[in-house]
Amino acid sequence: MPRTPRVAIVGGGIGGLAAALALEQRGAETIVCEQSGALSEIGAGLNLTPNTVKALRSLGLNDAVEGIGYETDFLNIRNWKSGRFTSRQRRGDYRREFDAPNLSAHRADLIRILADALKSTDIRLGARCVAVQGNARNAVARFADGSEIEADIVVGADGIHSVVRKSLFGVDAPRFTGCICWRGMAEAAALPRDIPVADGALWMGPHGHVVHYPVRRGELINIVAHLDSDAWTEESWTQECDVSEPMQAYAEWSPMLTRLFPYSKHWYKWALYDREPLQAWNQGRATLLGDSAHAMLPYLGQGAAMAIEDGYVLAAMIARHGGDLDTALAGYERLRVPRSRAAVMGSRARAEENHLTSRWARLKRDLKFAWRDRFGADKTAFQVAWLYGYDVGKECG
Repeated sequence: MPRTPRVAIVGGGIGGLAAALALEQRGAETIVCEQSGALSEIGAGLNLTPNTVKALRSLGLNDAVEGIGYETDFLNIRNWKSGRFTSRQRRGDYRREFDAPNLSAHRADLIRILADALKSTDIRLGARCVAVQGNARNAVARFADGSEIEADIVVGADGIHSVVRKSLFGVDAPRFTGCICWRGMAEAAALPRDIPVADGALWMGPHGHVVHYPVRRGELINIVAHLDSDAWTEESWTQECDVSEPMQAYAEWSPMLTRLFPYSKHWYKWALYDREPLQAWNQGRATLLGDSAHAMLPYLGQGAAMAIEDGYVLAAMIARHGGDLDTALAGYERLRVPRSRAAVMGSRARAEENHLTSRWARLKRDLKFAWRDRFGADKTAFQVAWLYGYDVGKECG
């Protein structure tokens, strides 16, 4: 009978905690090493698409996720200038079409339910990893304080600036997308009734788009505004700015949208990056997960989804192959690389279509969305049934 595998996970974000939970549930000894002093998530809103909800359901978190999530009837795609509807995706039908809802949630709430579900995982805070070595029969993670952890497998779930990725595959710089973002959070109760926020919304215009949707059971409205610009290239999500910046950037856009901006007490800005997806994630007994392997743009709402799916598949492969961890890692890579790469490239394609500058190109796009609403077999505006229909629990057991 194979012994219990010991797995060390570098990174205590959504992907790292989901992987730890999936591994723990299959009997692995798990250690999560997080460089910050607390388990927390920078940022605010998060779309939990149906495949994300199904992955969390497979981890036994369905009730908890439904408890933190907010389900809207529609995603309203609107014209940047007039505010008219370009498309109305009936998200209320997703439970029937995809066997799961589309929920919006606060990132911190998702971190909390993942952390609360862990029973035996050893969580080590303030553990800043500086290097990882993948060997033939084990892997070693080294930390800034001089300590080391030796494990059967080390998993890099440490984000877009992954130290583990750099250790295993060398330096490669993130790709600046030429887009900057602002984010804010407004209290729903403070908003005038004539500002439409009950449903999720996507406003698309020349060189930019804005999304907003309810979180925290509809108590808060998360706002994220994207604009083609190289005026700011810092990635930090914690750089605070004045509301005058998004107000000026979207001054020509519909007042139905821009009247929402001042109701956020704080605004933050960052530059948007992704990475070229890797074709190989494993080196010896070390591997990657989530953004460290496939950092992607947010335009298909799949960043957290892919990380959670990664963690589930990794645990399933280890359980399936028992003591043959090399075969398990090879199976993990084989199953996850194609799907995550397709999500990366699909998100890039959406970025271009969201920001069309030609009036005629936008009209053609909008007519396409309207046709899909009425006649399309895949009634999602962005043709993502292939993403939403996937159930990692059924695929991997």
